[in-house]
Amino acid sequence: MSTTNLQYKIIHPVKYYRDYVSNDIRPDGRGHDQFRPAILNVSSIGTADGSAIVKIGNTTVVCGIKAELAKPKAAEPENGFVVPNIELSPLCSPKFRPGAPTEEAQVCAKALADLIENSRCLKLSDLCVAKEKLVWSLYCDLVCFDHDGCVLDAAIIALVAALKTLKLPMVEYDYDTNLYKVNEDVKNYISVRTLPVASSFMIFDDNIIITDPNAEEEELSTGNVTIAVCDGEICLIHKPGGSPLTPAQLERCLVQALKREQSIQSLFNSVVEKNK
Repeated sequence: MSTTNLQYKIIHPVKYYRDYVSNDIRPDGRGHDQFRPAILNVSSIGTADGSAIVKIGNTTVVCGIKAELAKPKAAEPENGFVVPNIELSPLCSPKFRPGAPTEEAQVCAKALADLIENSRCLKLSDLCVAKEKLVWSLYCDLVCFDHDGCVLDAAIIALVAALKTLKLPMVEYDYDTNLYKVNEDVKNYISVRTLPVASSFMIFDDNIIITDPNAEEEELSTGNVTIAVCDGEICLIHKPGGSPLTPAQLERCLVQALKREQSIQSLFNSVVEKNK
């Protein structure tokens, strides 16, 4: 990029972007509806019970899962726990500061929990060891190392891939003594029933839909929406304010989300299944 173009971009970022979009192209060379390629690697962290690394464009998210035994809730005596948490630190973007979790991180963690529940990705009763006594609690820690837009999209792929690689040891529970024994020599995969896939879109100038925005594009957006699909059906729509979507725009986003589901499913089949 020439010095003149760089200065123009810094002084008039919206107009600079608008000049590109008006010609049906974006500054990074993609079309309006083009997703960045996704890269997936699993079982990358030896100290975790399940792990995965996902890269979408420059956005990089790592997920590690630690399984611990815990007592179930009285209201749900047969259900285990899945506790996702995501860290967005200054390491991934200068817009974040050290300290308590940011609002974006909390919203992302809640969306991940909702996605796992709505998509029926896991049956929590599968995590039960002994009814009313002992269940597995899966602590899913996600860390973003490079925030270049659409962190939620990368995070859900990393989370599900890590769950796919998770193996839990055999546990024997004695109801008479309330003692249990963990057999680390016998481990089994948990049943991951579905693959939810999230796709994010930005709204530019209140009416132009841009697929898979990077960090710079997210800053220029007048609104954004994330649509998660599972087995060809919507399992979550996350629309945190901003410009509204017309039914036609929402339909367009859904079509793109369904296309991406197929490509991510192929990625899982080529990486995760071969790793087992």
